[in-house]
Formats: sequence, structure tokens, C-alpha cells
Amino acid sequence: MKVVFVGTSDAFGAGGRRQSAIHVETSSGVVLLDCAPTTATGLAALGLERDAVDAIALSHFHADHFAGVPQLLLAATYEDQRRRPLTIAGPPGVEARVRAAAEAMGHGLAGRALPFPLGFVELATGATADLGVARITSFATRHQPDSCPHGLRVEAGGRTLAYTGDTGWFDELPERLRGADLAVCECTFLEPTLDFHLDYATLARRAAEFACGRLVLTHLGPAMSERRGRLAIETADDGLALRV
Repeated sequence: MKVVFVGTSDAFGAGGRRQSAIHVETSSGVVLLDCAPTTATGLAALGLERDAVDAIALSHFHADHFAGVPQLLLAATYEDQRRRPLTIAGPPGVEARVRAAAEAMGHGLAGRALPFPLGFVELATGATADLGVARITSFATRHQPDSCPHGLRVEAGGRTLAYTGDTGWFDELPERLRGADLAVCECTFLEPTLDFHLDYATLARRAAEFACGRLVLTHLGPAMSERRGRLAIETADDGLALRV
């Protein structure tokens, strides 16, 4: 896999960075993990083609993780003249959520003839789906329940990326990341602040429990953003590219 962090900030653009999106290229194509409102801009800035994205896998239904989908669909239709299929996977209700978001943004899909096949895949907790470019397995996380949160394990070419989405600490978290070649873990805060987001103090104290090949922190709030690149655990920045 080739992994590019398109956006690594918290919900509020801490440090002037983009919101959550990770571009994962496998031998079979490209999957986006989350798609924030800043994702289209980020892809363009990094020289990554929108039309090359084969699938989008959403961790939950907060705007900074999925509200960029309607804009990408609009661009695919009118700018990219897309013809290849696009699959959007996410928690149960993903199609209704995307359609409602598109309608609210003035880019409704109802009655709009898309020039490409658009498919939706629901990922219940613990479910696995083959999206063509990768196999995706969901796992339960600790975040606001109404956002239908879950983490994602992405498998392709014998390699595994585990992504927490947004979550606070829960005792099964190390097991969910275990064995991954790359674990991408949210870390909004420097110190414990909210139950539904992780913090560096907790992760640093329990880092030995994460039996993964490489651990990288993302979704960084202001205090974490100021310290990125200067902590004992690796932090991501917009545009960071890794080979897995």
C-alpha cells in the first residue's frame, strides 16, 4: 500500500490543516478512508486525482469525516466526467446519510442521473466487505453513538492498515490494532479532556500494548498540532506519504 494523509486536523482545522481523509493506494486501486469537506482541495494540492478513487470507506457520520462526499460526487459528475463505478462504504444507513447530506448542501442526488454507477455498502460492526481495491472490516469504537462510529481494518496485498476513526479509550482498542502493519490512531488532545476522543498522555502510557508495526497519530487538535514531529509517538501531517 501507499498511504497519503490528505487531512490530519481535528474538526476545527487546528494548525491550518485539513480535516480527516487518508488516501490508500493498493495494487487494485484507491480507497479513501473518510472524506472531509476539505478533501477535494487536499487531493488537488497533493496531485492526487479524484477520478482515481474507486471507493470511499467512512468511519462515522460527523461532518469532518464524511461531509466532503457530496462535493466529490458533484465534481465527478461535472468536472471529471467520471464513468467508472464508485463505491461508498460506511456504517448502517450510509446511503441515506449521504443522500441527506447532499440534499442539505444543495447537491441532491434524487432525480439526478449520474454518469457513473454509484454503489453503497453497509458495514455493520464486525462485518467485512470486499470493495475490490481492498477488504474492509469494521470494529466498534467509543465515540458519540448517534454518529454510528466504527474503526476500519484495510487489507490488501498481504498488508493491513488499521484506522480508529474518532474514539476515546476503550480496553479492546489495542486488540483492534494488533497485527496491523500500520495503525493510524486519532489523538485529538494532549491530556485527557473528553471521553470520546483520545489523548497523547493516555496513548504514551499504554503504547506498549499496541502490537502493530508502526503507529501514527492523526486528528490532532491545537496542542497536539503544535507538537507534531516532536513527540515519542509519530504524528501525521497533511501530505505525509508512507509505504506499507
